[in-house]
Amino acid sequence: MSASVMLQRRLGVACKPERQAAFVRPSVITAQRLRGPASLLSERRSFAGATAEPGPRPIEPCQSATASIPLSDSDATPEPNVLLSKIRAIAFFAWSFMLSLPLFMTMVVMSPFVLAFDKYRRLAQHFVNNIWACVSTAPFYRVTIEGRENLPPPDRPVVYVANHQSFLDIYSLFHLQRPFKFISKTSNFMIPIIGWSMFLTGHVMINRVDRRSQLKCLQQCRDLLAQGAPVLFFPEGTRSLDCKLAGFKKGAFSVAVKAGVDVVPVTLIGTGALMPSGKESQLRYGPGARGVRIVVHPPLPTTTPGGGSRDADELCEAARAAVASALPPELVGSSSTMLPDE
Repeated sequence: MSASVMLQRRLGVACKPERQAAFVRPSVITAQRLRGPASLLSERRSFAGATAEPGPRPIEPCQSATASIPLSDSDATPEPNVLLSKIRAIAFFAWSFMLSLPLFMTMVVMSPFVLAFDKYRRLAQHFVNNIWACVSTAPFYRVTIEGRENLPPPDRPVVYVANHQSFLDIYSLFHLQRPFKFISKTSNFMIPIIGWSMFLTGHVMINRVDRRSQLKCLQQCRDLLAQGAPVLFFPEGTRSLDCKLAGFKKGAFSVAVKAGVDVVPVTLIGTGALMPSGKESQLRYGPGARGVRIVVHPPLPTTTPGGGSRDADELCEAARAAVASALPPELVGSSSTMLPDE
């Protein structure tokens, strides 16, 4: 045997350990297992240090691609199926409108009696509204209510204030089963059947860009409270496009202080995920858009222990803090951000 062949065989142990490992005798493997992984690792380190030769390093095994590539936001929260969302929206509005036809006729028949005996609260009309809203939403999403014990009795005049994320907010708030009058822009009262039903129930019209209309609206709310009818305000003024809680305007709190009634903060969670503002053609369903949660907070008194009146600005800040406390942090915007009047 030549000297070069003998030299290659000797070097083969250091340069090609994987080939040699394939021919290790079973007795050697058994001995290595008995010595344990720690001693085996020590031997491998000393062997590598003694026999390493210059040259290319062995290829390390590849890690999993999912471990090295971070998921994007779209991967974590998949986009809703737009076509399915539009089909659901069409079905929802068709179902709601179909329900409103016989109920509206019932309200028309009752209207003379309601105006004669219950001009301000209109409990019979509001009862029909409750039926319409609850039956409309039942096939499409669930509404859960937390803090129901904080709701005042139905016959107690209070000012409810809530965040405003979606067209579905009013549908959802009717699940509270309280005969409140809410404020809505004048154009909504022109919607056939549904807008006319709002007029028969005695809800309050407002033109947000008309100062005289705003003053008339606030006076009408004070009159309703004086007659025992609770009133619902959305202090942000309009729906938030990004679902974030904006700053509160103090009109609702001025009304409450002047009327001497409590303010009940209410937080709506999930309506914006189901039907975002500006996308009323979609009723979504999926992660984060499966239902609506309503949190009723303890009432805020408008009088001090000494019998005086609280400041409307202070009441506004306390109500916004209560509403924000039940929202996810990412949905709480700056209190100085005011939404424009429509």
